[in-house]
Amino acid sequence: MTSTDVPRRPGRIPFRGDIEGLRGVGTIWVLAYHAGVPLTTGGYVGLDIFFVMSGFLITALLVHEAEKDGRIDIPRFFARRIRRLLPSTVAVLAFIMAAAWAIMTPLQREGVAQDVVAAALYVVNWRFVDQQTDYLSAGLDASPGQHFWSLSVEEQFYAVWPFVAVAALWLALRKGWPFRLVAGLGVGAIGLALFIYALDHTREAAGAAYFSTLSRGWAFAIGCGIALIPVAWVRMPRWGASLAVVGGMAALLWCTVTFDETTLFPAPMGLIPVLATAAIILAGVAHADSLAARALNFRPARFIGRISYSWYLWHWPLLVFAAVLWGDLSWQVNVVVVAVSFLPTMVAHHLVEERFRYPRTDAARRPRRAFAIAAGCTAAISAIGVVAYLSTPSVPTASASEAVGARVLLNGGESSLQENAAAVRPNPKTAIRDRGQADHDGCLIEQDDLRSPACVYGDPRGRATMVLFGDSFAMQYFPALNRIAKARNWRFVVLTKSGCTPADVAMYNSQFRRRYTECERWRRHTLVRIARERPSLVIVGNSDLHLTMQDGERLDREPAARALQAGLVRTLRTLRRTRAQVAVIRGNPRSGKDVRGCVSSSLRNLERCAFSKSRGYQHRQVNVRAARAVRGARLIDPSGVLCPGRLCPAVIGNVLVYRNSDHITATYIDTLTPWFAKRLPRRLPAR
Repeated sequence: MTSTDVPRRPGRIPFRGDIEGLRGVGTIWVLAYHAGVPLTTGGYVGLDIFFVMSGFLITALLVHEAEKDGRIDIPRFFARRIRRLLPSTVAVLAFIMAAAWAIMTPLQREGVAQDVVAAALYVVNWRFVDQQTDYLSAGLDASPGQHFWSLSVEEQFYAVWPFVAVAALWLALRKGWPFRLVAGLGVGAIGLALFIYALDHTREAAGAAYFSTLSRGWAFAIGCGIALIPVAWVRMPRWGASLAVVGGMAALLWCTVTFDETTLFPAPMGLIPVLATAAIILAGVAHADSLAARALNFRPARFIGRISYSWYLWHWPLLVFAAVLWGDLSWQVNVVVVAVSFLPTMVAHHLVEERFRYPRTDAARRPRRAFAIAAGCTAAISAIGVVAYLSTPSVPTASASEAVGARVLLNGGESSLQENAAAVRPNPKTAIRDRGQADHDGCLIEQDDLRSPACVYGDPRGRATMVLFGDSFAMQYFPALNRIAKARNWRFVVLTKSGCTPADVAMYNSQFRRRYTECERWRRHTLVRIARERPSLVIVGNSDLHLTMQDGERLDREPAARALQAGLVRTLRTLRRTRAQVAVIRGNPRSGKDVRGCVSSSLRNLERCAFSKSRGYQHRQVNVRAARAVRGARLIDPSGVLCPGRLCPAVIGNVLVYRNSDHITATYIDTLTPWFAKRLPRRLPAR
């Protein structure tokens, strides 16, 4: 969400009511999208409207100053930005931290504290890139500070573009060239380079490209470019200006209705809302009084545009905290939450935003005063985040002897739900990294990798070979299988890839927002390698919920599951033709909750963190059905030791079962070694 408002002070560029109204329309689309309102699946394009506006308005200010005074006052520029942005930012981030402390689990609070510090420093977009956050799929499970990503992108633009403008002005004065021409050539070259980069980055990793300043910079550049066009050059009849506005709004509405999380965005599809916004702005330059421009000048739209910065800041954390308190809410309830956020919006707009933006004394307007405010605000909110992170209570870690895990079930112990624990292992804080040696060795290859390394374990000189083949749900069983391979002198080869099903099917990758061709290429190569390995036993692991495609389109949940099942049947038959024994492990139950976070705050009431077995397995059991459909394939079903009884516990025998919502910790899998040993052949023939 951009925060640059149309200038209102005398001596600045003329006030544009149509731009303020367009800002209001874009704000409503973004809020509706976040609330999940039907027919707004592409409402995120509202942010691109703001990016173009930001480039246009900031550049118009810089051009006005350069042509009027023959210089650009950098300290004054940043002082205006500081007064405009930081006070509201600090107020919202402080609220987020306080609310997170009150209603979120200790683990969630840790993550929020880190987000708050990154947001205060305006680098939180790069944190989300590093975390591989998928903005278009995360929904209200995301961080309450996630919406600060767009402000971070904008501030990074502000940190660079004024200096580029100063350099262009220096060159123009030195050579006697027109400033607009020099700056235009510069911004054109930069914008083109960034768009080419965005095309490549979106194709390779659309999730990361969405947050990247480098993939977003071309939208700002287009806004900068149209501000550099001399007004005298923008000629069109009044009816043409109206047509441009109507056409631009129609294109923006079409994007809002038809775009969704599968759209290849920000490039190339981002061109449509960006160029549509540019057309509307240019039409207003030519004829601000055209009929269509006057329609955007509609007072309610302008009012929303005026308060858009505060409303954007406040609505998202309230939506996220409502979801934390009451679970998944209907879009109608979310709309009510957004409406409620209007109250703190108005308070903050009048008491914080406007008060600091328009100081009453000359002393308060001085850049030095603004820089002092910036340093103080940034230091204060960063300190709050760091203190919150360091003071988060930690869960005691159980010793290895206390962490009996599945042995409490296998030895005839209690199969009822463990009600409480003094300590657990692994610690919920670090459990996400409890993945086993092969994972840490890089044998679960990344999504863009095409071939697996050697990854030989067990007894490397063993005459019989066992292969583990599949995705991360296969890899999770490595600790138990490796122990068995060592004990029985088997050579153990691990061939796994992140997010990649072993099933012979076209996959959709939500991070890349395209067909997962890297998975298909890896699968083909891996099947050839398996045949060369001449294994005696192949164990297949696979998520039941992979997204699949057909005829270039992503399939809905049930058709996707049927396609996945058919593809897995084909793969199992291919493996059987190698004359190896084939076993398929049943897919995991899905908790649908943050298990680690729950345990971190519920050691005295672990029942809160359990979930019903029927809910955990309510999805189509792809692995079970595929194994039963292939002659000679065996099914290994660990559901009894993951969900003993009607519930699936979060902790069994003082061991944390889940490292996230559905993957099992390596520590718990290790305690399943005796259980697996009874379900694998005691001897394998050498091949």
